[in-house]
Amino acid sequence: MSFDLVFFGGTGDLTWRKLMPALFQAFRHGKLPPNGRILAVARDEQTDEKYRTWLHDRFQDVEGAKRPNEEEFARFAEMVHYRRMDLSQPEHYARLKEWLAERTADTVVLYLATSPYLFPEICAQLGNAGLNEPRVRVVLEKPLGHDLESAQEINRVVRSVFKEEQAFRIDHYLGKPSVQNLMALRFGNVLFEPLWRRESIANIQITLAESIGVGTRGDFYNTTGAMRDMIQNHALQLLTMVAMEPPSRNDADAIRDEKLKVLRSLNPFTPESVARDVVRGQYRAGNADGRKAVGYLDEVKVPPGSQCETFVAIRTEIQNWRWAGVPFYLRTGKRLAARDSQIVVNFRPTPHTIFPGLNQPNKLVIKLQPEDGLELHLLAAKGTGQHEQLSPVSLDLDFDKAFAENRVGAYERLLLEAIAGRLNLFVRSDEQEQAWRWVEPVLDAWERDTTGPRPYSAGTWGPAAASALVARDGYAWSEEQ
Repeated sequence: MSFDLVFFGGTGDLTWRKLMPALFQAFRHGKLPPNGRILAVARDEQTDEKYRTWLHDRFQDVEGAKRPNEEEFARFAEMVHYRRMDLSQPEHYARLKEWLAERTADTVVLYLATSPYLFPEICAQLGNAGLNEPRVRVVLEKPLGHDLESAQEINRVVRSVFKEEQAFRIDHYLGKPSVQNLMALRFGNVLFEPLWRRESIANIQITLAESIGVGTRGDFYNTTGAMRDMIQNHALQLLTMVAMEPPSRNDADAIRDEKLKVLRSLNPFTPESVARDVVRGQYRAGNADGRKAVGYLDEVKVPPGSQCETFVAIRTEIQNWRWAGVPFYLRTGKRLAARDSQIVVNFRPTPHTIFPGLNQPNKLVIKLQPEDGLELHLLAAKGTGQHEQLSPVSLDLDFDKAFAENRVGAYERLLLEAIAGRLNLFVRSDEQEQAWRWVEPVLDAWERDTTGPRPYSAGTWGPAAASALVARDGYAWSEEQ
């Protein structure tokens, strides 16, 4: 299959840090269709060779094992081209169309790795240039909008140019091996699905924790915050994957229909429930990764007195028969104690224990980063003594080791899926808009709340109120158990 892949924002951080390295890994693994062209477009005046040299230098910052040697890069670079393009100029889209018309590729993928405010302009220009024929797909990076209204406007313009099946709204967490294996675990095995309900599960925790601060992205982050950056997209997508009903078949619309039902079943927020069930925080100076760390207000490009949240913890429930009464806890933040993203499914304790001492409930841990894997925590007897206490043990599946030969990173998987035209791992517009509907009352309540976010020291697990949020139900966050 032949393909043309165009990166709008071809000199941006996302392209050289994530997308080009992911494409190279697909090339190295022999998964990238051989008859392909990769075109980077940006405002800079460069030739193909100059851009390839620039990209080669950037590849030296890629993680060691993923860095190409000279021979590998030379072969990969033969696919890479560059064109100067001002995204506001119609004639530049006409030139892009001419470049794509030099041959008739089976698939054309247009990846918008730009600021989201440019999406409507780019899509409208693509439509005016006729770059929306059936073989064309457009990939939209998050964040998709700043609120529900802006998200709806982006979707309106996209739908005016492309059919829904041509629009690939990307959330890279959905490409992680552990998330894919969550689907396999639930719907490919008979073991867990009978237990995947309120009768057996006490609570579910989703943690997306980062130990780094905002770095040099203070101006961007200050207009975004943790809610828009992580909860509205990544955390809610993971929640839908955990909580959805079994789809009737393994295709995009069947899966996304079930995810949408979950989003529509989430408890809606009121001003009272925001005050009770949502904790927002902002990091202060402390120690992170063994070094002193400045507070958010002292980061580069952060305005004085900013009330932007760098931490959010939420308690919610899903109003349906499967999950009625089961609390779901979502948590994300920067400058936390560790880089640790995981989903923890805490099962209920045995109704009657015949063993002395420890009666620790079972739990399933789905690890997302820094490594991908599954851990099932059980209790077992060490010896044969009649009154011996049970000890915790775990069954650990490390995807890096188990599937080393077929290891595929999140962006690598998603780029290959976009080229192949498979929508299963991408977000539909009604999902995205429903997620905005759910978080907007929280954002509105914060606008009216003059007290601002709660402070927490860098290198901790966030404000104490986040622990109290879970303790109120008689539970604890996973690292506190």
